[in-house]
Amino acid sequence: MSGGEVAGILVAVFWAILVSFLAVVLVRLAQTLKATTRLVADVTDQAVPLLADASTAVRSAQTQLARVDAIASDVQEVTSNASALSTTVASTFGGPLVKVAAFGYGVRRAIGRKGAAAEGPARESRRTVIVGRTVPSARRSKRKG
Repeated sequence: MSGGEVAGILVAVFWAILVSFLAVVLVRLAQTLKATTRLVADVTDQAVPLLADASTAVRSAQTQLARVDAIASDVQEVTSNASALSTTVASTFGGPLVKVAAFGYGVRRAIGRKGAAAEGPARESRRTVIVGRTVPSARRSKRKG
């Protein structure tokens, strides 16, 4: 065999190995593509019902939000009505009640003074009323002299 024939055989063997390697790679690539196609089909089969369920949930949430909005507007209306009622009651009964309370305080004070005057020159304790609370007058200290 001559050198050219040996070189031709080496090139033919090299090409046979290369073609075999490429055939193996193509077979593996075909298997990978089949698996990928199967996976995509499975995901699609599972995604369609999930999307339908999600769509139903979104519709339900939208309905609930509409109900909550209606309830919130009703609560706002009730709050404004309660505020108006409170203002009306305060303006209607507030003034007369303050006057009745002041009259009652004056009557109690007058009766208290009358009773103290009837007891004699007993020392009268002076008190001050501040918003419904009675505060005793300042204590007087006796000086030693």
